[in-house]
Order: sequence, then structure tokens, then C-alpha cells
Amino acid sequence: MPANIYECMCLLDTNKVSGDVPGAAKQLHSILEKHQAEILASRPWDERRLMYPIAKHKKGLYYLLYFRAEGKALKDIDHDFKLNEMIVRSLILNIEPKLVDTMLALARDENALALQMMTDDGDDLTGGGDDHRRGGRGGDRRRAPEGENKG
Repeated sequence: MPANIYECMCLLDTNKVSGDVPGAAKQLHSILEKHQAEILASRPWDERRLMYPIAKHKKGLYYLLYFRAEGKALKDIDHDFKLNEMIVRSLILNIEPKLVDTMLALARDENALALQMMTDDGDDLTGGGDDHRRGGRGGDRRRAPEGENKG
């Protein structure tokens, strides 16, 4: 059976990690290697205050992993992630083969995180303003050109 490429995002407990991100990464890698997964990319994504508490956690460190593994190993990997006290939540997604190269290039690019942080801090690089955060409530607030009626 051929191995697939997977993306995994883990939400780590910042109290358990307590500044030792390389130690946390080593734990994640050991779980994957235990199940014969080949790690392709691995890095901390972002540390954030959570929108709502998850099991009394108000902050978390998002950690991104890309790995190659057999599909039958996912159940065991997910089980070991749930048993690890450092991991609050995890999500494993199968990556479409035609997107693998692009996703891995972005995961390995340290500047991608800086770009993400700049847009989160209010610098609008896309020209769209904060409209994406409003969820479309309130309708279209753009004005119609002179002489045109909307509606």
C-alpha cells in the first residue's frame, strides 16, 4: 500500500511546553517515528490566545507537521496524540498529491509565518480590509457611483 502525505496541526498546551519548543517537537516526532512516519516538515506555527477556552486552556501553541505514512497508521498516531498530555487538540488531513510540493514549500518557508503575523496585526496586504472578519453581516457597504441606484 503506498504511503500518503499528511498535514497535522497540533494545539499544544503552553504550560506543558513552557518555552521548550524543541523538546515538544521531539515528543511529536517520536510519536510519528514510532509508527514509521517520515517527517517532511515540522515547525511551530503560532502561539495565540484561544477564541474560547478548551479544557480550561486559554492559550495554545499551534505546531505544524507534514509527514508521509501508511493510511493504516493514522489511527494509532491519532490515539497516541490523544494520550499525550501536551497535546490539547490535533487534526490530521490528507494532502492532495498535486498540492504536496506547494504545501511543503510554504511549510518550510520561515517568512510565511512573518507574512501571516503581519496580516493579523492589521497590515492589509490583500486590499480587502477587515471584511473577511465580519462574516458578510450587514450587507455590501460600498457606495454606488453617482446616478446609479442599488436595488
